[in-house]
Amino acid sequence: MKDRRLLFAELSKRLKDYFGEPERPDGLNPLDVLIETILSQNTNDRNRDIAFKQLKQHFPTWEETEKAPAESVEEAIRPAGLARQKAPRIQHIIKWIENEYGTLDIGFICDWDIDEVIQTFTQLKGIGIKTISVVLMFACGKNVFPVDTHIHRISKRLGLISEKTSAEKAHSILGDWVPPEEAYSVHINLLRLGRTICLARKPKCDKCPVWDLCDYGRQHKDQGNPR
Repeated sequence: MKDRRLLFAELSKRLKDYFGEPERPDGLNPLDVLIETILSQNTNDRNRDIAFKQLKQHFPTWEETEKAPAESVEEAIRPAGLARQKAPRIQHIIKWIENEYGTLDIGFICDWDIDEVIQTFTQLKGIGIKTISVVLMFACGKNVFPVDTHIHRISKRLGLISEKTSAEKAHSILGDWVPPEEAYSVHINLLRLGRTICLARKPKCDKCPVWDLCDYGRQHKDQGNPR
């Protein structure tokens, strides 16, 4: 299947048959999602959630987070790892938003052009295209396609991108191929696939619902679960 758009349409169908149709969340706060996504960098969802919960327990408002001693913010988010890097970045981002817009309610970005949001926020340390794309998808309901570590890995195995393609480059490549109306479904269900079947080590190709669409899967399915 050479047409990448057709491939993504087929991927979406099969993954929905296997995992179900994911529901979009309602009413998420864009700044909450932004901070959560920064905390999620280089860690897993469990550690991110613990760190975010502790941060909100110590500092119930983002104004309090911004004004707190850096060491206190570091301690609160330590479960997410890289606390010395993430804490000052989070505080700087909050301060920048407040100085730039006079408010920490950044729901207005949902009315902006997608490219404008990406260009504006990726100028800040700690916010890459994946991070701001997650905000646009989950808090704004936009049909963007964030590429996290699972989707990056799966896309390589599917043969959609080369082994050398960076995650950042993969955003622009894959985003052009995913049918907009399928972006959320494909994103969520590829995450589910990556967490349960297409593992970084020992992927379960014999259990994969899309193995026959996958270069890696066709090579390894009959060998059982490869390393």
